Amino acid sequence: MLVCPVRDCHLPLVRHERRVACERGHSFDIARSGYVNLLQPQDRRSKKPGDSNAAIAGRRRLHDLGVTASLLDAIANVIDASAGDTVLDAGCGDGFYLGTLARRFGLRGHGVDISVSAIEIAAKQYPECEWIVANADRFIPYANSSFSLVMSITARMNPAEFRRVLGKNGQLLIALPAPDDLIELRGQGRDRTARTVDTYLRDFALVKQTRVTTSADLDAAAVRDVLNSIYRPMRAQPVEAMRVTFSLDLLLFR
Repeated sequence: MLVCPVRDCHLPLVRHERRVACERGHSFDIARSGYVNLLQPQDRRSKKPGDSNAAIAGRRRLHDLGVTASLLDAIANVIDASAGDTVLDAGCGDGFYLGTLARRFGLRGHGVDISVSAIEIAAKQYPECEWIVANADRFIPYANSSFSLVMSITARMNPAEFRRVLGKNGQLLIALPAPDDLIELRGQGRDRTARTVDTYLRDFALVKQTRVTTSADLDAAAVRDVLNSIYRPMRAQPVEAMRVTFSLDLLLFR
């Protein structure tokens, strides 16, 4: 399913013992933890693209605390997934949502993210899935019609590429921060659902829309993790324990 990310190549990549390679000789090493870095130089925004290590570690601790369990359950209820489905998580981060759903449903999971650090964690935590470093905003290094479900969970969106890699009757799940998400920390947000639906209606039909909201009592360390995860680590007042709202708008397209 993997294809060569080199510009004007895009031939299938064949797995060898410690690398993947195409017929033209483009070769990419498989890391010890199992992921493959297919990120091309022109697709980098910086020397270390993607989320910071502090943001990645903070999100992981919040997952481990169970803060996002209700969000995960809501996503599981919205997607029409079954054992054997082939799923892509575009902008997968540390792999929590894809890895957990893959184990719950018996899915064949494939995660793509631009951050090497995040993919390294995902590969170690969920070795049964395939993890790829790439810039999904530009090109998803998989063949046409590779997936039955694509997910973008509070990540960047690429409608044309999502449509290309989805098979016939494939599903697309878009999860957006709802207006009241983290309202205690960043105030009332915008409702992005209408604009997002309009973006996808050219190639997809909206089949389900729902909002999931939960809250958690967090100590000061966990609040700091949330702030790091949204790149707001500095506050005028000291960070204190508080109750924090987590809310997602879930849009399922076909």
